[in-house]
Amino acid sequence: MDKSARIYVAGHTGLVGSAIVRKLEKEGFQNLILRTHDELELTDQAAVDMFYRQAQPEYVFDAAALVGGIQANNAAPADFFFVNMQIENNLIWGAHKAGVKKFLFLGSACMYPKECEQPMKEKMLLTGLPEYTNEGYALAKICGSRLCGYLRRQYGQNFISAIPANTYGPGDSFDPQHSHVIPALIVKYHNAKKNNLESVELWGTGQAKREFIHVDDIADACLFLMEHYSQEEPINIGTGEEVTIMELSQLIRKIVGYEGKIICDPTKPDGMMRRMVDCERQMTLGWRSKIPLEEGLKELYSIYLKGEQY
Repeated sequence: MDKSARIYVAGHTGLVGSAIVRKLEKEGFQNLILRTHDELELTDQAAVDMFYRQAQPEYVFDAAALVGGIQANNAAPADFFFVNMQIENNLIWGAHKAGVKKFLFLGSACMYPKECEQPMKEKMLLTGLPEYTNEGYALAKICGSRLCGYLRRQYGQNFISAIPANTYGPGDSFDPQHSHVIPALIVKYHNAKKNNLESVELWGTGQAKREFIHVDDIADACLFLMEHYSQEEPINIGTGEEVTIMELSQLIRKIVGYEGKIICDPTKPDGMMRRMVDCERQMTLGWRSKIPLEEGLKELYSIYLKGEQY
């Protein structure tokens, strides 16, 4: 991509979108197109079509989505399915009609089947049902990825999709109703330390395994893929490393400085017992993650503490 190319980052105020903007600005891209939710309602097809006609982006990074943790996904599957289907259909088909040169759609590791072979290879998509607790979101993301592939196959569009591992970092929500596991645990242990609690409850058995990748690594990978990847099949973005939820909890507890006990509640859902993406294809292309988990967690806790001062 030329440094003066017109680049639209959809979802630029979110966790991944804001990281992509930071990365593009750092690399000297000068012509970024950004719209807030108030400026452009992505579920409105007419509004999105008009935006494409007026803004005429050459490249699109699609990081826009309705997102939430396991509680939110389980409680509102219709919302997560419908809203995300509307957003991605409007953005992807609109880009197709507008003649966008290249489009990158970001999926989610929850797209893979619940009983998927681990680590999860891209060819395993649609070989089984997603995890029930986030099925609505997962199905919507699968559809967005497939639409990109179909447009490439039928119309020759240079539309690609990527599947990141669980993402965390600057821009994460610490709201208990919307946060993912890492910011939720940071808040939980911080409050336990502040209130001198003897123990903290951890959902599930603590034995489920997850792979976590820093959002700045995701942004770096997205730019790399936009410049070096062009295939119908989606490609994973991961670290090649995983931790149990208990190990993650203990690491966050240490960083926060909480000395109480961690008590698992096995009556609460674990979700998939293991979820790790296979990184072979990204590594073959020449991209690897750079930010260690502990370093990223320390940074995120520091960000949370700065917010606590206000």
